[in-house]
Amino acid sequence: MAAIYEHRHTVCREEIDPLGHANNVAYVEWMQAAALAHSAAQGWPGERYRRLGQGWVVRSHAIEYLQPAWCGDEIVVRTWVATMRKATSVRHYEIVRPADGAVLATAQTRWAFVDYATGQPARIPRDIAEAFRVVDIRTP
Repeated sequence: MAAIYEHRHTVCREEIDPLGHANNVAYVEWMQAAALAHSAAQGWPGERYRRLGQGWVVRSHAIEYLQPAWCGDEIVVRTWVATMRKATSVRHYEIVRPADGAVLATAQTRWAFVDYATGQPARIPRDIAEAFRVVDIRTP
């Protein structure tokens, strides 16, 4: 079980804003991609949640941008589950550029587990909760 998952990405031209660096929206997309990849790696790809009829929706994101990312940069989005409650979870992220060791951003997402048909909160099934090790740190 990967406690801290590492998702690799190369910053592409479409993610660059008029100032010449990665747009802030790209960071949210990287976070989402890392969370989905981590879930799939733990045995919970999107299709499995759809079959269950329940899954995760975002309640909020918080991001602190520290350094810019540039077109062509190889980045790593490190992510881990920080809390797992009855129907919610908090996931943390650290986005780094391995070439120079720069931390580009730190972030967190608050997730709610919901029933897809009703949109109402649902208790996180034990097999989902047990698929993720909770890491009690802000950054690794």
